[in-house]
Amino acid sequence: MNQPRLKVPLVLLVALLLHTAVMGHMRVAGVAPDLMVLIPIVGGLTAGPERGAAFGFFTGLAVDLVVQTTPLGLSALSFSTVGYTVGVLEAGILRSSWWIPPATALVGSAAGEALYAVSGALVGQTQLVTNRLGLIVLVVGAFNAAFALPVLRIVRWSMQGGTPTPARFM
Repeated sequence: MNQPRLKVPLVLLVALLLHTAVMGHMRVAGVAPDLMVLIPIVGGLTAGPERGAAFGFFTGLAVDLVVQTTPLGLSALSFSTVGYTVGVLEAGILRSSWWIPPATALVGSAAGEALYAVSGALVGQTQLVTNRLGLIVLVVGAFNAAFALPVLRIVRWSMQGGTPTPARFM
């Protein structure tokens, strides 16, 4: 399976399964990690703004189809914005170092969760902006910083032919 057009959907499907079946049980202070917002972040780091936005859109759309408590497209909008922004920053500012992906995952995940909540409030989902939003942002950011390097390697593999290569950030 050396075709990115086959591997990328497989990675997104596996990430969605892990997100819904496993990550929901890993809670810190009642907050579960959000693996799905990490996918567009590492997509933006790996392949730039356009692919980061594409990863964000399809990842967010998958979440929106599974989690039907918010309007369809809210996750897709938030995640594609985060993936695009990270891709722009990676191309223009960020330099190669082992700590860049975890730091970017921390900040990007926090921004993605906040953007999701605020965007939801703008379309009538006021329950998303609560006094726990700060805790949610911190916990999701910390989890995603911890998962950033392995997920980066998997996403990079999905976009290339052949076997996984060492991350350029390592």
